[in-house]
Amino acid sequence: MASLEAGTSTSNTLGGEYQVFLSFRGLDTRYGFTNCLYHALVDAGIRVFIDDEELRPGERISGNLLRAIDDSKLYIPIFSKNYASSHWCLRELAKMVENSSKSKEDGKKVILPIFYDVKPDDVKLKTTLYREAISNLEQKMEDENKKFNSKDVETWRQALEEVDGTKGWELEKYLG
Repeated sequence: MASLEAGTSTSNTLGGEYQVFLSFRGLDTRYGFTNCLYHALVDAGIRVFIDDEELRPGERISGNLLRAIDDSKLYIPIFSKNYASSHWCLRELAKMVENSSKSKEDGKKVILPIFYDVKPDDVKLKTTLYREAISNLEQKMEDENKKFNSKDVETWRQALEEVDGTKGWELEKYLG
């Protein structure tokens, strides 16, 4: 199997817009489920954006990443245990929700969530998993020189609730 880097964001930029944007927490799914999904889509001839590097503390979401979100037609956020602990993942999600909301009438941008080893209720903030992750980010907001603010956090909460209205797939983590 080809390495994840073989089809990274750089190599897929030729040939126009992306068809699919994968949003995921690398810590949880990069070398397992997300890698398999990415390769299955690429093997089917679908142009997929996958961020090939984890953002490090202090880094900003690149213009390429934002353009890839804008260009894509289908967004696949892969919600996992640590997804909501990443303000980068939540920023991506907020951008996806914003874009899909703008295109509701023509349906040109669609979100198809995957719940990987989490339940939709976790994402809906009905359990402690994502609620605590958001609370921890709010605490960090005060400690990390304002990389994001309370308005950002509220936007992320709204994005999580918005995705709640979209039917997705629930997948249990394979432990075999």
